[in-house]
Amino acid sequence: MNNSYLYQYPPLTSGILLKRYKRFLANIQLDSGEVITAHCANTGPMIGVCEAGRRVQVSHSDNPKRKLAHSWEMIELGEKQKVWVGINTGLPNKIIKIALENNLIPELAGKYDTVKSEVKFGQDNKSRIDFVLKGDENQKPIYLEVKNTTLTHNNLALFPDTETTRGQKHLRELIALSDEAIPVMLYFINRSDCDLFAPGREFDPKYGALFDEAREKGVKILPCRFDVSPEGVKYLGLAKIMD
Repeated sequence: MNNSYLYQYPPLTSGILLKRYKRFLANIQLDSGEVITAHCANTGPMIGVCEAGRRVQVSHSDNPKRKLAHSWEMIELGEKQKVWVGINTGLPNKIIKIALENNLIPELAGKYDTVKSEVKFGQDNKSRIDFVLKGDENQKPIYLEVKNTTLTHNNLALFPDTETTRGQKHLRELIALSDEAIPVMLYFINRSDCDLFAPGREFDPKYGALFDEAREKGVKILPCRFDVSPEGVKYLGLAKIMD
């Protein structure tokens, strides 16, 4: 792992976003003039981060089984102060796993020895959580869920950007774990221009209420800031939570 970057992108190709459609497709004109259709891993509304005419970066896969060879990785936003925003929602969990395995999140470092991904839990093991971190028998396990965050208002990052019954469920499950484990909700702020965080109450009031309840009942909230560039992703520390 590079000392500066948690994650380094493969070689990327630059272009201009023409349009995004059917949730997972994006037409992009590469700098060469070629127009391609790239896979868009973010199937949400992508409010504020899906502007036609903006510069984007795509990766290319040689896997013959893929329907689309290119993946949309990031978009450049802003006018005078430009910022790259990560679009590929498949990356945050991969990057957080690297950070956890290398004890790079100070608020969690030293509280676990092992990192397991996609762990089943709950009644009849019907639920699944992104990570379970375990130490010795005297340490409570850490149950950690990751949420990709790209919506902003000035320097305030917001999650969610739409009603999310799945997100509500995850908060309820973390609240239920507070007696037997250390429950953690980690917001992966996929851009470097935000140093504040709050729940997107206007987009999902119920999520906002559950967020408040989770904080009151001991769920650890970690709004983690990341710097995204075509070279790679760096960890910047925590954003301040706004009440």
